[in-house]
Amino acid sequence: MDAWIWWLVAGVALAVVEILTLDLVFVMLSAGTVAAAGIAGLDAAGAPLGFGAQLVGGLAVAVLGLVLLRPVALRHLRDTPELRTGTAALIGADALVTDRVDRLGGRVKLAGEIWSARSYHPDGVFEQGTAVSVLWIDGATALVG
Repeated sequence: MDAWIWWLVAGVALAVVEILTLDLVFVMLSAGTVAAAGIAGLDAAGAPLGFGAQLVGGLAVAVLGLVLLRPVALRHLRDTPELRTGTAALIGADALVTDRVDRLGGRVKLAGEIWSARSYHPDGVFEQGTAVSVLWIDGATALVG
């Protein structure tokens, strides 16, 4: 069997290990073996490259991946912004009072819709036309302040 096939087999094995570990080390080593397979393929096609060139090329790709790509990829994987959906996305949003809001109830325009609302603080009273902030959502009622 040609050397490039063995390099590809090693690359697939390393990719499987990466799938099991998910630490982005074995995928870089797998990329190195694929590069070595490419060099071995050139050698099989008649280019005067030997095992040393395959080893150096594969190591170079793996080390560059580990040093340059892995830290960037890890940073992007770990620093994902929190995605708020549903009513959680409305907390902190601005609303406009459409009917007087107090501790018993009222109405606000929130995200283009009319919501039932009540004051978050028991003594809070907001007249029509007042801009308020949504502090909490309790079922279908916005608690504003």
